[in-house]
Amino acid sequence: MERKLKTPIQGPTLSRNTAQSDISGMMGKLIANLLHGATKTHFAHLKTTSFAAHMALGEFYEAIPGLADAVAEQYQGVTEQLLDYPEATLTIINTPEEAIDYLRGLYKMVQIVQDNCSYSEIINELDVIKSQINTTKYKLIFLK
Repeated sequence: MERKLKTPIQGPTLSRNTAQSDISGMMGKLIANLLHGATKTHFAHLKTTSFAAHMALGEFYEAIPGLADAVAEQYQGVTEQLLDYPEATLTIINTPEEAIDYLRGLYKMVQIVQDNCSYSEIINELDVIKSQINTTKYKLIFLK
């Protein structure tokens, strides 16, 4: 059951055209969004009055920086080049519902990068990130 907000918080986006033309640029943008996502979900964790949401968001913001770091290091190791990381504006997530919408967008972004990545070891790491996103969404949606 997917919930819809009247004015949803949009997750990060990548277009498939961008993805095909520059995997390194996409990877840098993904890593930046994952790391910023830890901060965004940390704010939501602090603002929620739901114990279940508090715990789910806490698990996410604690896990995602290490997962993002692993992908960045592996990608830089396999390509033997450093990534560029774009600056980003930090939008605060105020509610668990906004966090769910944000995580949906983040999942799509990971999927696009994964679809365009040719390194199986990195694809596997991106699966772990998607699993973390899915587990967090499950807890936010079904555990009250």
